[in-house]
Amino acid sequence: MGESRWGVRAPRPTGLIAPVRIDPHGVTGPTRGQTQGRDWERTSSGLYAPASRLATVEQRIIEQGHRLRAGAITGWAALRLWGGGYFDGWDRDGRTPLRVQVAANGDRLRSDGRIAVTRSAFEEADVVVVCGVRVLRPAPALFDEMRRTGELREAVVAADMAAAAKLLTIHEMRAHADTRRGARDRALVLDALGLAVDDSWSPMETRLRLIWVLDAGWDRPLCNPAVLDGGDRLIGHPDLMDWRFGVLGEYNGADHRGAERSRRDVGREDRFRRVGLEPFTVEGRDIDDVPLVLDRMAAARRRSGALPQLWSVAATATRGRLTPLAPWRR
Repeated sequence: MGESRWGVRAPRPTGLIAPVRIDPHGVTGPTRGQTQGRDWERTSSGLYAPASRLATVEQRIIEQGHRLRAGAITGWAALRLWGGGYFDGWDRDGRTPLRVQVAANGDRLRSDGRIAVTRSAFEEADVVVVCGVRVLRPAPALFDEMRRTGELREAVVAADMAAAAKLLTIHEMRAHADTRRGARDRALVLDALGLAVDDSWSPMETRLRLIWVLDAGWDRPLCNPAVLDGGDRLIGHPDLMDWRFGVLGEYNGADHRGAERSRRDVGREDRFRRVGLEPFTVEGRDIDDVPLVLDRMAAARRRSGALPQLWSVAATATRGRLTPLAPWRR
């Protein structure tokens, strides 16, 4: 998904316009003649929407949702309508739009330039009407999205970001996956859930954690722990922490490039070092250069432990069961 600027929770969509069918009288929809002009655009077979509508990802999703009778929106598109900010409808390059994922469930649909159809059936109890269209609940939708990625690390990112948006917990997702015996690519989902966590705050943080665990072979880090100084004052929440060696891992994206943000980052890094912690930082597309990241990690571990350890980690309550925030139903 595109990640230059995003929020854990997507803002509530406004101004959505449902596509309509041709009306010979031009009352409930355009006349056939009007559809030949510039004021209306065909969204799917027999359905049209005003050309002046907002070009939002939610608008794109509901336009395809109105094609469905027995089927439902699933995957990233369903997670977006449930409020998942990461699921913005763009591939990771930020330039390629993703097709809206649809579980056909008997609807006679074929994949085309707008939708990607899966033939998997589902229980009607897993369907909720959101923004006027049929949408799968977060767990089955995430199951389909993780399978769509076709790749372990990106499947972990999807699970982490659904949990970050409080759509579900990783424990709940594992319970759902246990019910999907025989489903295609279930093994990928299970492997990814074995690496997923509830407390990642960004997709790049997750990707850095996977380099930490899978490529470096380090023990699982603490994610966003509250690190305190000797006076029990909060220093900050590093992205990743190896508490045994006192090493911190930080990812700095585009929002860290401004002068003021950079100044704060330098000050924060200094405060960590004053209590004996050794941070390393990965910026921008450096995350794709795994040997570079591994070198920085190894260097940080070699430097760690040279100073007295004057820090502690605040105890935090175990994250309880979460239920999805109320969707925007219309």
